[in-house]
Amino acid sequence: MSDEDSEKHYRSGLPGFLGTIDTAISRIESVILALGVLLMAFNTIANVIGRFVFGQSIFFSGEINRILIIMITFAGIGYAARHGRHIRMSAIYDALPVGGRKALMIFISLFTSLIMFFLLYYSIIYILDLYSRGRILPALSFPIFIIYVWAPIGFLITGIQYLLTAIKNMRTRDVYLSTSVVDGYKDTETEV
Repeated sequence: MSDEDSEKHYRSGLPGFLGTIDTAISRIESVILALGVLLMAFNTIANVIGRFVFGQSIFFSGEINRILIIMITFAGIGYAARHGRHIRMSAIYDALPVGGRKALMIFISLFTSLIMFFLLYYSIIYILDLYSRGRILPALSFPIFIIYVWAPIGFLITGIQYLLTAIKNMRTRDVYLSTSVVDGYKDTETEV
């Protein structure tokens, strides 16, 4: 099964209710990411056509893209963690025996989870500060704090995902990068 097929049919590696929630969140994230990218492309293309064909840009196009970039970024961090697609600097990790890799992965997952929850806390404080100032987007005229709501949602989902990865590693023999991705490298070399 290719990476594309596995992403289309994501099934959580977690048992029971947690697995059901994880799978549902994954599907919602996939829809948000796909729609966000498509809407951003459509908005940008429409703005370019408006500018060069009709001589007038869409005045709110930049703000729409700003909202979509924030949404895609913070929905994407949970998605990347769930599919084991986060950046890894693994020279020391790869040199360790399986037991050492498992212990290090549990530590990394728990530490990253704590960082995400820390960022969740501060992103909520930031949003409350924006709310109290009453700032609005100039073209769309709605409160600016609304577009940043994606930050705490993304940090929460990512923190939970890393916590679940730590739990998965504590409960299984194999080393997992996420709840459904076993550690290891694919042999991608081909002979010419």
